Amino acid sequence: MVRIPMFVVALPCSMLALTAACSDPAPPTSPVAPKPTDPAVEEAARFIDAAEAELHELSTYNNRAAWVAATYITVDTEILSAAASAKLLGVQADYAKRAARYLALDLPYDVRRRLELLRTSLTLYAPADPAKTKEVATIASRLEAMYGAGKYCPASGQCLDLEQLSRILATSRDPEELKRAWVGWHTVSVPMRGDFTRLVQLANEGARELGFKDTGDAWRSKFEMRPGVLSREVDRLWGQVKPLYDALHCYARGRLAAKYGEDVVPGAGPIRADLLGNMWAQDWSNVYDLMEPEGAAPIYDLDAALQAKGYTPIEMVKTGERFFVSLGFEPLPATFWERSLFVKPADRDVVCHASAWNIDDEEDLRIKMCIEITAGDFQTIHHELGHNFYQRAYNHLPLLYRDSPNPAFHEAIGDTIGLSVSPEYLQRIGLVDQLPPASSDLSLLLREALGKIAFLPFAVAVDRWRWGVFAGDIQPAGYNEAYWELRKRYQGVVPPVPRSESDFDPGAKYHVAASVPYIRYFFAHILQFQFHRALCEAAGYKGPLHRCTIYGSEKAGERLRRMLEMGRSRPWPDALEVVTGSRRMDAGAMLDYFGPLKDWLDQQNRGKTCGW
Repeated sequence: MVRIPMFVVALPCSMLALTAACSDPAPPTSPVAPKPTDPAVEEAARFIDAAEAELHELSTYNNRAAWVAATYITVDTEILSAAASAKLLGVQADYAKRAARYLALDLPYDVRRRLELLRTSLTLYAPADPAKTKEVATIASRLEAMYGAGKYCPASGQCLDLEQLSRILATSRDPEELKRAWVGWHTVSVPMRGDFTRLVQLANEGARELGFKDTGDAWRSKFEMRPGVLSREVDRLWGQVKPLYDALHCYARGRLAAKYGEDVVPGAGPIRADLLGNMWAQDWSNVYDLMEPEGAAPIYDLDAALQAKGYTPIEMVKTGERFFVSLGFEPLPATFWERSLFVKPADRDVVCHASAWNIDDEEDLRIKMCIEITAGDFQTIHHELGHNFYQRAYNHLPLLYRDSPNPAFHEAIGDTIGLSVSPEYLQRIGLVDQLPPASSDLSLLLREALGKIAFLPFAVAVDRWRWGVFAGDIQPAGYNEAYWELRKRYQGVVPPVPRSESDFDPGAKYHVAASVPYIRYFFAHILQFQFHRALCEAAGYKGPLHRCTIYGSEKAGERLRRMLEMGRSRPWPDALEVVTGSRRMDAGAMLDYFGPLKDWLDQQNRGKTCGW
């Protein structure tokens, strides 16, 4: 995950150029070129330059405070981070409102675009009232700190943090132990409900002051689609991939029933969320041992390989860096190695959720992780470094262009690199001695689908819940009920024990506690396969898509770099076209990638009652 600075920018379809993603686009127009001496135009240009200069300074200070708050969780660092955030939010909101007065002018493209981006530049929208701005920042910092320091302390026994509880979810095959771990973590979010409810009220007030219907409307505007189009795009893409998810769900339910019995996993209906190997049932790869195809050829054990080769957390990160260098990118700066957090400190609480940072939006690149020597963290490192190399690629642009063209692109780039962590790549760097035989492909695809495909409906459910909350369609009195209705509808999962409105289960997910929009991850999962297929073609690869790696291909690297260097200077369909030749998101590449698995799953599910 890329660290989301307070000043993440957005581009509505009211921009000068409507994109292919916007429904019913207006005919392109050419605004009358302003006279160079027009004093109002010159004033607008000076205004945006001054705004970027001050926001750059405040954003850097805010990022430093946020870094310390995430890596040294104390009451004092929380207060300092909240103060820095409040200062940035207040100045940013003021600039956003002042920018509107220039938008009626005939402006040069870059001035107009940066003004629009400034006007819609927030992730949390604070009201103009300074006291309320401070309250937004304070609540936001407190919620993230509560999540990061959260622990489950049973009546008897040692307190357990998320990392320890997640390990139980991943490795235990005792349904009662799984239930206790799941319930334990979900006690952490109960105290968040009041703060979350108040934050929704304040953020909505701030969003409306800037002309949005609510915070959900403001978040969706960052995807350059007219109102209502993004929701329809989600439905369209989900419709493409749902048959594959349904087949995976049906197969997984059958295997879990064989393990635990139908009294725990009924042969029809939703699956208990705690049985799928992950606290949020968003990644099922930890239960691959229960899903492994019978009689399948064995596949490599990357966990064992990393440990046998003596990999350390630093060497894992160095390996990820070498991947990007093989594509033609420059190595990371020395400060990256000096300032990043790679392992969990023994003496303090930190937010272990992996994230990539560019503290000063220039060269102060970092990652924050609690790295363990596992295949999952090896993949995550490649993903996070994707963010860092993206951040560096556009750092020559004006400040408001230093981001991806929509929020999904940043996540998609990291995941695209992750798709190249294939058996061929692992063999070339010496982690795998021999390539797995073709007969093992189904096993490889199944393991990957348990992560990639299982994730999709969770991503949709999280933000459909928040959109409903922001719009007022879901009221505080029904937060938990609505959350589980969506989880059941999209994922086909249910909690292991009855839940009530005395619980606040959405807050048990970091992105809800930290106010990080989530639908970006759904789109990113679609885009990564589009990017992967296009970059494999650029590399000259001819085999099955799931075995491709672009490692060592400077041609693929050059095509990728051209898109990364655009930052947010152009609408996202322009950036998509640079890599893929298409201006439309499409799940076809994902379906091609998993095509052999879908055929096999359909065979395995014959005669079963699928769905829920």
